[in-house]
Amino acid sequence: MKSSPSDLPVSGDLAGALASLEPGPLTEEGVRHRLWPMFSRVLATSPDLVYLANHSLGRPLDRTMQDVQQALEAWTLRLDDAWEVWLEGQRRFREGVARLIGAPGPETIAFRTSAGQGLRAVLSTYDRPVRIVTTRGEFDSIDFILKAHADRRRAIITWVAPDAHGTFDAAALRAAISSRTDLVVVSSVFFQTGQVLQGLEELVAIAHGAGARVLLDTYHHAGVLPLDVTALGVDYAIGGSYKYLRGAAGACWLYISPRILEESRLPLETGWFAKASPFQYARPDRALYAEGVEGWQESTPPVLAPFQALAGLEFVLGVGIERLRSYSLQQQRELVRLFREVGIPALGGTTDRGAFVLVRHEQAPLLAKRLREVGVVTDARGPNWRFCPDLLNTRSELASAVQRVARLVATLPPVS
Repeated sequence: MKSSPSDLPVSGDLAGALASLEPGPLTEEGVRHRLWPMFSRVLATSPDLVYLANHSLGRPLDRTMQDVQQALEAWTLRLDDAWEVWLEGQRRFREGVARLIGAPGPETIAFRTSAGQGLRAVLSTYDRPVRIVTTRGEFDSIDFILKAHADRRRAIITWVAPDAHGTFDAAALRAAISSRTDLVVVSSVFFQTGQVLQGLEELVAIAHGAGARVLLDTYHHAGVLPLDVTALGVDYAIGGSYKYLRGAAGACWLYISPRILEESRLPLETGWFAKASPFQYARPDRALYAEGVEGWQESTPPVLAPFQALAGLEFVLGVGIERLRSYSLQQQRELVRLFREVGIPALGGTTDRGAFVLVRHEQAPLLAKRLREVGVVTDARGPNWRFCPDLLNTRSELASAVQRVARLVATLPPVS
């Protein structure tokens, strides 16, 4: 039965700042006066640096440090009773994630230290080689795990390639699904290009009609676009706080749909936190799992990771995905316009793209490295040069960054 997740409490100065934010669309002036103070520490560091790698590592709120410090103080002051505080932090994290992705509630969210750990848990529920349909555009960790399973004959994989423009078509994925398919693994937004995969609802329906399950990688979706895993009907979803949720590495999740939980198909990748009544330390002859999502836990969890992610989750939920998305598209369109003025084609600012602007260049990795040397942080994945503005970036920063890009591109000798 679907339960309504309770509102995630927003505490301290974060609550006051969000409450004072004017309703309606975000503006640069409003962001500067209302939201910048919540990021005073990171903004004071290298103030002349133009940071456009927000798609890679999101900048933290001041309160993030306070939350982590409180978790450490619980250890110091309460010793082993600190577990009460730590487990409450994980519960709040799971509750926030459920709200963010449209899950029925925290009872469908398992804490993970990486998205790849979530994928491995799902793969371990199969007692034979898993027949998988996936794309050539999945993130390296997911891609590597799948290939490792295939190398050990624990997976049989059908790979769907992009078209000549590097774009993935849901129709090609649908065509690859057969009655022999067990699992479809696909990103809702692709990490290299920012492409939003269209036709997810139909893809999920086709997969289910063939008897397959769907695992959705939401890492470049959650916190960027509205997401409702319940409405999509996906069986699993993985994601994390490293990027747009400003929670750094180690705070990730695996969503397991109520339908899968009811089937009690539990993972082989497990640990003592997945036991029924783990703190009773019973040792029956068989592995007796806890009911529901608790049976998807693993060994002793990291205790600080949920705390480093709470402020970012609260911030995104408090500002609102729709407002963040609208402001992001506005910034992207400005960046694309500025690139056009200097003769550099760029993709972004449209509804079929995620949170970053894409410039394709055969020497993108070298250009990103040299751009960093002149004070602008971006990155590249192959020929895809990624520029991601966020709330803390100003129009003047975007203009300055594009001018530096233009100078670099003009002086770089062509590849022989």
